[in-house]
Amino acid sequence: MAVLVTGGAGYIGSHTVAELIDAKEEVVVVDNLSQGHRQALLGGKLYVGDIRDADFMETVFKENDIESVIHFAAYSLVGESMQNPAKYYDNNVYGTQRLLEIMKKYGTKRIVFSSTAATYGEPQTVPIEETAPTQPTNTYGETKLSMEKMMKWFDAAHGIKYVALRYFNAAGAHHSGRIGEDHSPETHLVPLILQVPLGKREHVSIFGDDYPTEDGTCIRDYLHVSDLADAHLLALERLRSGGESSVYNLGSGKGFSVKEMIDVARKVTGHPIPAVLEPRRAGDPAVLIASSAKAKRELNWSPRRDNLEEIVESAWNWHRQHPDGFTE
Repeated sequence: MAVLVTGGAGYIGSHTVAELIDAKEEVVVVDNLSQGHRQALLGGKLYVGDIRDADFMETVFKENDIESVIHFAAYSLVGESMQNPAKYYDNNVYGTQRLLEIMKKYGTKRIVFSSTAATYGEPQTVPIEETAPTQPTNTYGETKLSMEKMMKWFDAAHGIKYVALRYFNAAGAHHSGRIGEDHSPETHLVPLILQVPLGKREHVSIFGDDYPTEDGTCIRDYLHVSDLADAHLLALERLRSGGESSVYNLGSGKGFSVKEMIDVARKVTGHPIPAVLEPRRAGDPAVLIASSAKAKRELNWSPRRDNLEEIVESAWNWHRQHPDGFTE
């Protein structure tokens, strides 16, 4: 009996695969390698292909006894999603439809979904709870919400139980030092900051310092990527034990400002890391923090690696060893 991880060669997917391997699970990975990397996999059986390809997915399910799915495969660049919404609907929403259809055909009744707190849009209250209105402000968040809703109706019609995990920012790297964050293009704050001491860029940009926060810069929720991986395994165990479909927010319960993140990186790297102030970006809320009270209560999950300096240090250790990212 195997766990299928779609998008398992990506950043959070590969860390989840590593945790599954440590838990002695049989792991099958499907990834088209458009964003993922072969080197990011510490185990499992890799099938290179696209979840939208029915014949390909048929092969995966025929050759393996898939008892559960953890679904990461999706495009996730907010800006790109606004410029090319069709690409996001085709890959994210249609891809999920094809995945659920093959699960139905082969009787696979459990799926853990890597969703996003972008489903909430501009929050009315912070920290954000699962009962908050879902009003995405970009195509990416809208497609993820559509994927969640599709799972709800597949559950109602076919009994495929799901857990959707909504979170903001993953950071850090695996304790082994073998896998870390490598995106192209890179849009995440921690690796962008670390590109300065790596000599990849001259400075880091701060987009606005006049927000209603203590230091004027945006505050965001950061979680160590391995804590996120742990949450996916706990969600899978909940479904295996007969738990009902549900949605959970994952957060640290506290946020860090852009300036705080840069200061911590300066301390960790010993580099001055010049910062340049630039105009605000449209649609950037001042504060985004998720409440994970429900996840703590029902999944018994809480972040174990919540020291910001340790998170940044783990990322720095990986980037120093892999200054150009993965080679394949």
